[in-house]
Amino acid sequence: MIRSIFRAYGAPPSPCEIGCLRAVDRSWRRAAVARLGWERRPDGVYLDLCAGTLDLAAELARRPGFRGTVLGADFVVPMLVRGRHKATRAVPVGADALALPFPDAAFDGALVGFGVRNLADLDAGLEEAARVLKPGARLVILEFATPRFAPLRAAYLFYFRHILPAVGRMVSKHRDAYTYLPESVLAFPEPEALARRFAAAGFHDVEFELLTGGICAVHHGTR
Repeated sequence: MIRSIFRAYGAPPSPCEIGCLRAVDRSWRRAAVARLGWERRPDGVYLDLCAGTLDLAAELARRPGFRGTVLGADFVVPMLVRGRHKATRAVPVGADALALPFPDAAFDGALVGFGVRNLADLDAGLEEAARVLKPGARLVILEFATPRFAPLRAAYLFYFRHILPAVGRMVSKHRDAYTYLPESVLAFPEPEALARRFAAAGFHDVEFELLTGGICAVHHGTR
């Protein structure tokens, strides 16, 4: 279903984009880039997987001192087209994260922003990311999590189950997209479980940090 939704309508906006967290969303992207370790190879080649409209690729490409290239890969080409002018060093590439058209050990690092929960096979996607990374390169993943503080958790779940679908239906004719969005977030593995699968895919020094009260987690591991 996810491919048909994205290809017909593009990816639905994230909960941040149609809610009140846009500034927070930008801070999360900056946090992801900060954990990539790109400063070791500022002229390197980096990968933004499930890149959408290239927001995360552009965040890296615009960093002061960055002289490399960021390839933004996504199977929804119209979304890449919409974001293609966000940064001169961010280059869109039509590609499936489960079967990337790149050789082994091609990239100096990789990022994924709120995209791994959309993969049909999460473990295969992590293994494919590991394949195209050079030894010592880092993969950083941003993904939503469920807050652990009970009052915040209750408000968060109410937002995802009731407010987000209602607002989504107001801004889109495609009801399935805004049913899928909260369902995909709530069904996604908790950070500890994702970290274990990260390690099983061939990464070491795997860690995660909870951001903004546990609404988001930034994961990182080294190939």
